[in-house]
Amino acid sequence: MTAILSLQNKKWDAPGTDAPEFCIKAAGKVLMESGGRNWVPVIVKEIEQDQYEVIGNSFVYAIAQEVGLERVWCIVTDSSERTFDLTRILTGELIPKVNLSTASRDEIQAALQYLIEKPNSELKGIKLAIATNRIDEAPRQSWKNFEPITMLKCGITKGKKLDALKEVFYLTPQSELEVVTPIVTPEPKLDTLTIAQLKDMAKKQGISGYNKKKKQELVALLTTA
Repeated sequence: MTAILSLQNKKWDAPGTDAPEFCIKAAGKVLMESGGRNWVPVIVKEIEQDQYEVIGNSFVYAIAQEVGLERVWCIVTDSSERTFDLTRILTGELIPKVNLSTASRDEIQAALQYLIEKPNSELKGIKLAIATNRIDEAPRQSWKNFEPITMLKCGITKGKKLDALKEVFYLTPQSELEVVTPIVTPEPKLDTLTIAQLKDMAKKQGISGYNKKKKQELVALLTTA
């Protein structure tokens, strides 16, 4: 739902922005010179009546506050956690994460490259191709944490290097296949069977000469068959 909301008569909760003060002030000046309307909407969710939380485009909200806009153009979303995360990802305010348990090789490579190329990266010096190949080929479907990566000899060790991966990866360990042990019904002891049952067994096994034999003789015949 889109709405023009007042900044004056409503309560707002905003997470703030990492944008430099210069950018906010300079953008505010451009906004006012262009008519004072934020053509890029602030994305909010309604916490309660007339109270909103900014969940996306917080930079735009900061500019509106800087120049003292009375009203801002907003998109009002539902209040679910899923919508909150998606909105922040789509507006570039939250880094999306990849499920390392099921990620493709290309996804692993792209995520590692992002980490390696970050300013002051903890993974600076890691060989992208080697790390990608070894993680991709590892049995990561059953990993419960990232510790096994330190055993792959790809340059990622315990501590800050390993912790850096948590920015772009998460794990959902796959259930190990349950080993089903077939139930084997033990063969009955031959001496507990009747003569008729013993003869029937001998017949099924293709043993000849069993018709006139006594029980113990049948047992011996079947035992050596």
